[in-house]
Amino acid sequence: QVQLVESGGGLVQTGGSLRLSCTVSGRAFTNYPMGWLRQAPGKEREFVAAISWAGETTFYADSVQGRFAVSRDYAKNTVYLQMNSLKPEDTAVYYCASSGVEYGPMVRERYAYWGQGTQVTVSS
Repeated sequence: QVQLVESGGGLVQTGGSLRLSCTVSGRAFTNYPMGWLRQAPGKEREFVAAISWAGETTFYADSVQGRFAVSRDYAKNTVYLQMNSLKPEDTAVYYCASSGVEYGPMVRERYAYWGQGTQVTVSS
């Protein structure tokens, strides 16, 4: 059974930083692209960032480009989202997700497996 467990959310002031973690079990972590998405209250879920299965390529939503960074640690089966210069509009539940396509491309949607989500709240 594939499981994704997130941690690292919390309350931070505008301009602050947080690092989210997502540990994957139950499948070969190395073979699948990973992504982060978020959902704010009353809004649809939106793509935030993705990293290739080999870890050498990333891409980001325009709204977080230059402020967020996604990375992965193969020894720990963990993907990270470093969030800097946080803004109130970054407030959301953040989800990590795993692609269902082994050695496939990075994607903005259609992920196969999801974590439970972690709340990030940025106060103004």
